[in-house]
Amino acid sequence: MHEDITGIILAGGRATRMSGEDKGLIQIAGIPLYQYVLSRLRPQVGQIVISANRNQARYGESGQPIISDLTPDFSGPLAGMLAGLKHASTEWVVFVPCDVPDFPATLVDQLWQQKGSALAAYASDGARAHPTLALLHTSLAPQLKEYLDRGERKLMLFLDAAGARQIAFSGQQTAFHNLNTPEDCLRWQQEKGLTDA
Repeated sequence: MHEDITGIILAGGRATRMSGEDKGLIQIAGIPLYQYVLSRLRPQVGQIVISANRNQARYGESGQPIISDLTPDFSGPLAGMLAGLKHASTEWVVFVPCDVPDFPATLVDQLWQQKGSALAAYASDGARAHPTLALLHTSLAPQLKEYLDRGERKLMLFLDAAGARQIAFSGQQTAFHNLNTPEDCLRWQQEKGLTDA
């Protein structure tokens, strides 16, 4: 448990592959998808905030604070990250997307331990980078705002510019599977042996 790190669940996207339904609120075995992510993150950080651009009241039922992007144009995960960095009362902020319910239980600890002197670190499964699972220092907020103001949207390019360190979670590819479609959700529910409430 890292009391001095704020966790932000990124739930602000358009979810085009979910027919526009709010991905974090898709029900799996009677529980919204983001709740699985929330319960996975809770033992790892001191406080959790949800970044959402719609259905804030429904996310608020979790009892967590809700923030939204500072820009109204759905500019991708970076916009949620900027809002998170500006909102956090801790120096360090970890981000996880609302659609990766099996992310490593050691995610925060490993990013923290292995970041070295870098101001940012992000996860990789050893083969692919997963930049939405990232630890950032709040001092990166001005650099990120400037990047977005220039019309840039690519998360990986920003992390590279910030000197982020890639942390490998080798042999844990399945931990990083994101649930993009209703079929993905159903498959995950079956794999977990979850039954509808």
